[in-house]
Amino acid sequence: MFGVGTRGCGVTRSFAAQPDAQFVAVCDPFRSRREAARQFLEAHQGPGSVSVHADYRDVMARDDIDAIVCCSCDHWHIPLAYHAAESRKDMYVEKPLGPSLAWAKKLREAVARNERVFQYGTQQRSGSQFRYAVELVRNGYLGEIERVDAWCIDGRRAAEWLDPRSRIPEPQPKDLEYDIWLGPAPEAPYNHYRVHREGSFHTYDYSIGFLGGWGAHPLDIAQWGLRTDDTGPIRYEGRGKVPASGGLFTTVLAWDVRATYRSGVELHFMTDEVAEPIVKKYRKRWCDHGTTFFGSEGWISVDRHGLEASDPRLLSIELTDRDERLPRSKGHDQNFLDSVRSRKPTLSHLEAAIRSDTISHLSDITIRTGRAIRWDPCEERILDDDDANAMLSRPMRAPFAI
Repeated sequence: MFGVGTRGCGVTRSFAAQPDAQFVAVCDPFRSRREAARQFLEAHQGPGSVSVHADYRDVMARDDIDAIVCCSCDHWHIPLAYHAAESRKDMYVEKPLGPSLAWAKKLREAVARNERVFQYGTQQRSGSQFRYAVELVRNGYLGEIERVDAWCIDGRRAAEWLDPRSRIPEPQPKDLEYDIWLGPAPEAPYNHYRVHREGSFHTYDYSIGFLGGWGAHPLDIAQWGLRTDDTGPIRYEGRGKVPASGGLFTTVLAWDVRATYRSGVELHFMTDEVAEPIVKKYRKRWCDHGTTFFGSEGWISVDRHGLEASDPRLLSIELTDRDERLPRSKGHDQNFLDSVRSRKPTLSHLEAAIRSDTISHLSDITIRTGRAIRWDPCEERILDDDDANAMLSRPMRAPFAI
């Protein structure tokens, strides 16, 4: 288990509840966190069953580990997954993939080269309402799909943390291996704001914010429904708010992006504050996240609380043997464990992860440049804009580069 902060603890409990999995190691740069996780797991599995580590390399060197679960900070997701692949370990990785699409390409190569199993933490694919909505879309019950709305929260709480004091160096706590926490990110003085959960989510050195961190969920369902797990939109244009420099938090807030697929389908990707007046015009129930498919014969909208449709009869359709049916999951973690054994693809495979993350990254770039972006999904590059294309990659600090 890599990363046992707030999200990591929840994922640890979920995997620990599976009778066919056992944790043998916990890795986190915070001593207090890894010790707390060890105590929890040993209470569940037995004394002495779990070792604890600050340095990921100690875990990767072990040959008694089949798979890793990665719930670290965003900037560590791809490096840890890459090293897992290179050390012949399968991997479950929380979203988003990370701050650089160039890193994601290297992970794709490593996973393929080593024939590893990858599961992305977009657990909505294991939810029955999401599967049903996508099956209705794929089987033509809405007619020809014309457009999609996708929206989520944007982390406005972090915008309150723009205090310039967040950049003032502070003494490093004894509880934290700070150089390991920074890893491939740029060298920077310690400040408690930086390593806080919100800091790791909304500091641009480590993340592109909830464009990827939350956007991964509704975008993943949009891609799943449109059968575009191996491609994506070809044009992006949008606006958003980048907090003024001075504090650490500089990821995009309040975005409103329109992306167009080669088929002509338009994806409208928004934050909840942008989406609320739009979505309330057609949905009776407001939710701060969701995905809506609009077809020539109606619409269906899905979120974690349920389904709505233009015609209630759409929600009572019983699919037949002639319809395309998607795999039924016993749970996202169990789907991963089953694939580790069978070597069959997971529900949220790596290519789907890369392609949905691409939408988040290109949304970030069109906002930051203020220019429309034309994208070649085959070559995976931005067309006719060298400066924007350079934003797809970030340097990695030694010795943590891949």
